[in-house]
Amino acid sequence: MSRISDIDPELTHRLTRRGMLGVAAGATAAALLGAAASPAGAAPATGTGASTAGRGRPVLPPGRLGIQLYSLRDKVSTLGFAPVFAELKKYGYDEVEFAGYTQGSAGPITLAQLKRLARNNGLTPIGSHVGYYADDPNAYTFAQNLTKVLDDAQALGLKHIGTASGPFRYGSTVDAWKRAAEEFNTYGAAARARGMKFYQHNHSDEFGFATDNPKVRLYDVLLAETDPDLVFLEMDIFWAYAGQFRFSKRADGTAAPFEPLDYVLRQPHRYPLFHVKDGVSDPSNQFGYRMTDVGDGDIDYQRFISAVTRLRGKRSAHHWQAEHDNPVESFAFARKSSAHLHSLREKC
Repeated sequence: MSRISDIDPELTHRLTRRGMLGVAAGATAAALLGAAASPAGAAPATGTGASTAGRGRPVLPPGRLGIQLYSLRDKVSTLGFAPVFAELKKYGYDEVEFAGYTQGSAGPITLAQLKRLARNNGLTPIGSHVGYYADDPNAYTFAQNLTKVLDDAQALGLKHIGTASGPFRYGSTVDAWKRAAEEFNTYGAAARARGMKFYQHNHSDEFGFATDNPKVRLYDVLLAETDPDLVFLEMDIFWAYAGQFRFSKRADGTAAPFEPLDYVLRQPHRYPLFHVKDGVSDPSNQFGYRMTDVGDGDIDYQRFISAVTRLRGKRSAHHWQAEHDNPVESFAFARKSSAHLHSLREKC
């Protein structure tokens, strides 16, 4: 059986065991400092210079801006959670999404202390990324240690608990993804019993095609075979547009366009969380974009967030997590991203 990192190199920078300290940056993360492309159907970019002040109400719903702490792993592993949370409070963040619960040289910390630190800084822990499976039978993953994963999430008061691993455990055939979907249904049922939602965070490979049926997009198999009341999605918008760039044609050259936003608009209840990650269009890059700070790229977040938050008037139904896999300076990234997202206004 292949390891996830053999099948999907985008995942190699994600979690191992419980900590963000031992997270390997992975081959893709390095290439990515560069990565994702002007989506073939995406709206024009807002750009960094576009002023949005003074026009309409804020695009971002109040109280719903978070950040994926993987983006700040360097600061967490040296300074600890307390100084990081204090900075995020100053930058106007409301929520945090974990990528591990340890803080390296800052010393040990309990889940109760971590929860209290977040609360004291006005931050709500909204979710966490944990591995899907590993070869180690004692690994801290959903497949190997479901009860412990859910115990920890519950101790932190999380409403969502998920994985950034793709459903490639059994391969890339339709049946392989059906098998993985059944496991996701199991995790979803267990999470729901604890009052939480289980979710999967995409990279770009999920939008590829089944090896045994090149007309079938794997992401569509995941959506069709998971119970919509048990399995939810966190769309990483950057990676979704990278998937659009990579997989707009099938292996035989026939067109297979898709628009990431359309997935959300068709089933908005299945997407409680989003990763707001930006990229500069670069068709020479294998992903179509070079990753950059939010607001410095070509992904039109004014359009995307507005379209989602206008659905049925439920502006508070979704959570938006800023992220950059390898920011040049992580505090600067967090500050700039918050300022940009708060500046976006509805077009009159």
